Amino acid sequence: MRLRLRSGALAAGCLLAEALGVALFLRGFFPLPVRSLPRGEARAQPPAEPAPPGPGIASNWTKIPPPLFRKVVIVLIDALRDDFVFGSKGKQFMPYTTQVIEKGTSYSFIAEAKPPTVTMPRIKALMTGSIPGFIDVVVNLNSPALMSDNLIWQAKAAGKRIIFYGDDTWVKLFPKHFVEYDGTTSFFVSDFTEVDDNVTRHLDRVLKREDWDLLILHYLGLDHIGHMTGPNSPLVGPKLREMDNVLKKIHISLLSKEGEASLPSLLVVCGDHGMSETGSHGGSSEDEVHTPLLFISSAFEKRSGPLTQLELVQQTDLASTLAVGLGLPISRNNVGNIILPVVGSKTMREQLRFLHMNGFQLSTLLQENTPAYEKDLGYEQFKIAEKSHGNWIKLYLEGNNSEILLNLGKKVLKQYLEALRTLSSSLSKQVAQYDMYSMMVGTVIVMEVLLLLFLSVPKALSSRAEFEVPLSPPLFSLLFYLMCLMLCAVHVIVCTSAESLCYFCSMSWLTAVGVMMLISALMCGILSAVGKILENSRLPLKNPGASSSSWSEVDVLILAGTIGHVLSLGASSFIEEEHQTWYFLINTLCLALCQELCRNHFLLKECDLQLGTTMKQNFDSIGEASECKNIDVQAASNSKLGKAASSAEFVKGSDKWISLASPWIILICCRLLRSLNQTGVQWAHRPDFGHWLTRGITEARFVYVFVLGIVFTGTKDLLKSQVISADSSVKSTGLWEVYSGLVLLSALLFRPHNLPVLVFCLLIQTMMTKYIWRPLKFDAAQITIMHYWFGQAFFYFQGNSNGIATVDVSAGFVGLESYVEIPAIFLTAFATYAGPLLWAIHLLCYLSSEVSRNSAAVGHGCFCYALMRSIPVAIYIVLVTGLRYHLFIWSVFSPKLLYEGMHVFITAAICLFFTAMDQNHSQKVQG
Repeated sequence: MRLRLRSGALAAGCLLAEALGVALFLRGFFPLPVRSLPRGEARAQPPAEPAPPGPGIASNWTKIPPPLFRKVVIVLIDALRDDFVFGSKGKQFMPYTTQVIEKGTSYSFIAEAKPPTVTMPRIKALMTGSIPGFIDVVVNLNSPALMSDNLIWQAKAAGKRIIFYGDDTWVKLFPKHFVEYDGTTSFFVSDFTEVDDNVTRHLDRVLKREDWDLLILHYLGLDHIGHMTGPNSPLVGPKLREMDNVLKKIHISLLSKEGEASLPSLLVVCGDHGMSETGSHGGSSEDEVHTPLLFISSAFEKRSGPLTQLELVQQTDLASTLAVGLGLPISRNNVGNIILPVVGSKTMREQLRFLHMNGFQLSTLLQENTPAYEKDLGYEQFKIAEKSHGNWIKLYLEGNNSEILLNLGKKVLKQYLEALRTLSSSLSKQVAQYDMYSMMVGTVIVMEVLLLLFLSVPKALSSRAEFEVPLSPPLFSLLFYLMCLMLCAVHVIVCTSAESLCYFCSMSWLTAVGVMMLISALMCGILSAVGKILENSRLPLKNPGASSSSWSEVDVLILAGTIGHVLSLGASSFIEEEHQTWYFLINTLCLALCQELCRNHFLLKECDLQLGTTMKQNFDSIGEASECKNIDVQAASNSKLGKAASSAEFVKGSDKWISLASPWIILICCRLLRSLNQTGVQWAHRPDFGHWLTRGITEARFVYVFVLGIVFTGTKDLLKSQVISADSSVKSTGLWEVYSGLVLLSALLFRPHNLPVLVFCLLIQTMMTKYIWRPLKFDAAQITIMHYWFGQAFFYFQGNSNGIATVDVSAGFVGLESYVEIPAIFLTAFATYAGPLLWAIHLLCYLSSEVSRNSAAVGHGCFCYALMRSIPVAIYIVLVTGLRYHLFIWSVFSPKLLYEGMHVFITAAICLFFTAMDQNHSQKVQG
């Protein structure tokens, strides 16, 4: 039994296997952070004070210290950048907050958030004190319940009554934890006012009541303004003034009730993340990771003047500080430190008690995640501080009130703070434990797919573009069974001996064996391909002249550009500025095309012109008959005679000068597009041509109707050509209709200032089709790679980068009145990858509509597209595995890995569409 497989079907199948491998690698590379015991065991007894040396003296303080504050209000303003409060905007638009900071009873800090700077991981960090895994950015759109120990759970277990209003991410993370709540979706970013009014409308009623202990307010309007109009928008000032009035109302209400209470109240003002200069977030720039952190309470000393220098703390420090403030145990997964000034008004014994509890919790977490914890510097420092603390307790219990006691207390405080910083640093470095087994399985699949594609190039790009795959020998051979048995044995050994949790080991045996069979089948396919190549190399060539081929300058450029781009992925700076690589490649390509056009116009000899005139009639007749006879006109046109004919057509045609000017016009368009959206890191702050505008919901829905109508018409024609009749003209018409619908959808989803990107995209495609690709008679492989290059360049022309901050989530809500998950995810993904998608679909339309090309053109294009996507992702997976302990692994390499993974899935879908549109289907033949 043999399977006749076309190159497009092979490419699509390989990409599906590669997508599986990439998914396994991503699951292993983005691991879970360090974790302690389940939270059900988290309310254990706190540690006692360190035992003083000597017999007969003991401290009986074993309980958690009493709370420092009666009520706590947390006001989290989404995307609140530090300069919005401490800079000129704060002084202009937040006068009351500025007055409290400079002359009130408050402490002010800059809290540093760790990437990814998106909402859900930041809420986790604020409430658990831990650093969430990077993969949390993927599940940010649909947050599961938080099962690990956290401040909210501890407060509820202690009987605290918690009220929440704002972003419904909190409700998803902490279900059934709030006695009262009102959630608002955070993803409908075109809403600037109602999303905050929904929070503020509850304030007057709640502040008058006494039936709550913790009030959490999460305001979203500022973040939405940033996404839609940027940080310098005129809407930012009024929103900050609105927030200032809210803080004033809360603060005055808390102060008015402190006379009748034994303990003061605390108002905490913070942001979950900052905002980049483009108004987005998710990356690691200073504007995105620096947020203000204010503690306002009458328990603090009154400030005497404006701030000179703000202390930098970690965002994770808030959880432990609030825990002691509320009289709660510190979360067991916490890696943060207590912010000492907040508890600085308490006695020395209480301050040392707080720091000892924090150090004990951190050292316990270190023991549970590090086998050689006793050798850790932070653990050693903590034990030294704990011993000094015992000496201080001995003096204290003996009634010593001299200056010696005070000086020793200050020394112990300093020792504790140093130990806490070192312990936090050690735990933060261990925040990720890579699942190497899952990573290696994924890498093996990806590399096997790449090798199989490379070995299949000669057959895949031949005139027939078909493979006769023998089904029986490879799938039922002894080699296949031996490989499956060996891989299953390795799987058993690894899963039974591994100490850490492995995702691949947690999968069902049926699924794991299926993956092993896939790896074995790919390896058998590779060995079979190698055997055929070696066998063919021994056979004498029937026509030696036919095998010789010369490489043009364009071919050399394509090869050098592909290799150069792949090699550049090993440097963080090249990843941050990858758009420069693609801009350089397409500009160089335009210059090479210009040289090719000039050669065909001006360097043709007179005899070639005469010969070309004679041959033109022959090629015209061949072109007319190619549809029914499947003659490969492209192969003929690659000969000298074919070149002469096409060149003669050039000289005689009226479009000669337009053709010569086309590369220069394209270069001008690309230069204008570069200035439309500044992207990357080095030049992202420079002003660009874009201005943010908004769209109406009703108008957008009309466009959706037109898009659906156009796509429906195109799909109908495609089905008609595939099912009812094999009419290539109907299929071509249907493809162009689908392409037109996608262009219209892109026009709807793009920011208005990005519409020139779409216009120039259509212009360049039209010019290259009419004046470059057709006259120069490029083959399908060359045209496919050019499409791929321009698709990558247009990805960056849109304003995208390899950082998460440039993902425009607002595109997912055009025409929607509320957040609907599936349409929002689809529209956001389409808008992000619109450039590569439009160029890929245009490639399919172009290859299908060219009657002069043989039936293998679409298969050639599909195969080359799969190969061009497989090369960088396979090499990058190997590089990122080797660089997994690099300084910039989470800020630069990891976001790029997510983009590469997503691009593989999209390319797999594209190749499936290519294969479905290929007119000649796979057939089984008896072997």
